[in-house]
This record gives sequence, C-alpha cells and structure tokens, in this order.
Amino acid sequence: MSTVKSGFVAIIGRPNVGKSTLLNGLLGEKLSITSPKPQTTRWQILGIKTLPHAQIIYMDTPGLHRDEKRAMNRYLNRIATAAIQDADVIVFMIDAASFREEDQLVLDKLEHADKPVILAINKIDLLKNKNDLLILIDKLKEKHAFAHLIPISAKEGENTDELEKEIAHLLPQGPYLFPEDQVTDKSLRFQVAEIIREKLLQVTEEELPYTTAVEIEELKTGDKLTEIGAVIWVERHGQKVIIIGKGGARLKKIGIKARHDIEKIVGQKVFLRLWVKVKENWTDDDKALRSLGYE
Repeated sequence: MSTVKSGFVAIIGRPNVGKSTLLNGLLGEKLSITSPKPQTTRWQILGIKTLPHAQIIYMDTPGLHRDEKRAMNRYLNRIATAAIQDADVIVFMIDAASFREEDQLVLDKLEHADKPVILAINKIDLLKNKNDLLILIDKLKEKHAFAHLIPISAKEGENTDELEKEIAHLLPQGPYLFPEDQVTDKSLRFQVAEIIREKLLQVTEEELPYTTAVEIEELKTGDKLTEIGAVIWVERHGQKVIIIGKGGARLKKIGIKARHDIEKIVGQKVFLRLWVKVKENWTDDDKALRSLGYE
C-alpha cells in the first residue's frame, strides 16, 4: 500500500520577488493576482495541488518588509510571519540578480524555524552571466542550512517541476486535507474582488498609491448571467477622481478588463457595476481594515 503525504508550504520572500507568479505556475492556473508593484498580495492565499501521492497546500504570502508605520504594513507582516509558523515546508524566494537587505530580513525570520527551507533563486532567465549565479549560491550556502537550493524561473516555468518534486519529498506523511478537485480555500467573492483590484493596479499604473480596496456588495448567479456590484474604496477624493478618469473612461476600462477575467471563472456572461467611495485613512485604521476583511 502506497503512503500519501500532505502538508502546508509557505512561499515567502521580500515584495516583488515572484511569489504569486510561482504559485500560479505550480497550480497551472491563475489564483493570485500579480503586478510589478509591492503590496499586491495582501492575504494568505491557499493553492491546493493534488498529485498521485501527495497533496501540497501552497500558501502565497505578502512580502515581508521592515516598514511597519501603518496598520496595513503591520497586518501584512503578521500574515507572512504566521505562514512561517504554520508551514511544514518553507520556500524562501530571492531574486537571482542580488541578495538584498530585505532578503536578509526574511532569512532572519527563518533562523528559529524548525522545518526544512528550500531556497528558490528566481528570475534566472534574466541573468546575463551564469557565473554570477554560482557565486551567489556559494555565498548563500554559508547563510543557512537550506534543505535544497534550486535556481528557477517562475515566469518561464524553468526548474519549477524540480522544485515541486523536492517539496513533495519533504512533506510529512498524512491523509489529504482537502477534496482532490479543490484548488483554493478562497470564495468566488474573494476571487472576483482580487481580479477587480488587479485591473485597478494595471490601469492606474504609477498614479495611485496602495490605498485601494475592493468590496463585493452583490453577487447573484443566474442561469445565463452573473450580476456583480463592487465598491472600490480609496482614502482621498483625489484618488477617486483618478480612478474614475475623464468622463468615467478609466473606471469603464477597469470594468471591461475585470469582467473579461471574471467570465472565465464563472463560465457565463457577467454584468459588473463598479462604484468608487472614500473611506479616509483606512490603511492606518485597524477597525477599518477588519471591516474590509483584513484580519
């Protein structure tokens, strides 16, 4: 009789190192939203991968960072730190281009983690000189007793199969924790809100700081149509003006892009209504954060 394994795997690292891209690639579908901006991931998102002899429950986490000035920053760090404590295996991601001070901050958190840590050195597809990678690996071997060091490209899928093989090998023995066909613990409402937030980040580009949140007020699924009403929360009136755009053009563009992706998930036509409202200073208000689901 074959033995099955299952367990939680925390994907951790500094902001913008490619954690969400890796999760999406390993699952073979888009679960975590991505953008080139820090603080894109705000939640611990479970991605469940069931293999013939193992169930890997990946935890995508916000990037760990030193700045804890605002309630939102403190919340993000708490989420990432909790994932380290809950995990059976840790995947610590860094950028192949350099090992930074922010990476060391994450590594310091792992010093007392009594569990295997795999170092995934990401973005090797962007390296011009492969010798630089060998030098980096030698340096990193001295910093921590990693279970494995695996150079990868999350974007191109290079060596990610090898990474997953090593993860599965390190998991504890135990029964599957989720049904075999389940891919995430997140609801449809959550996924819809995240898609809208992703399109908001894409369309506003550099104009908007990280002071937006999306709340789904209505979600009704009929035989042929899904109706969704969502509020985009901002901190100031000026940000509301930026999102709406001239004659409502920018908000319309966000809606079109979001609707296109939501229709892929629900498998039918979507009618999407978006409103933009102001909740002053919500990113530095613990009560406001909780009211928007940041717990």
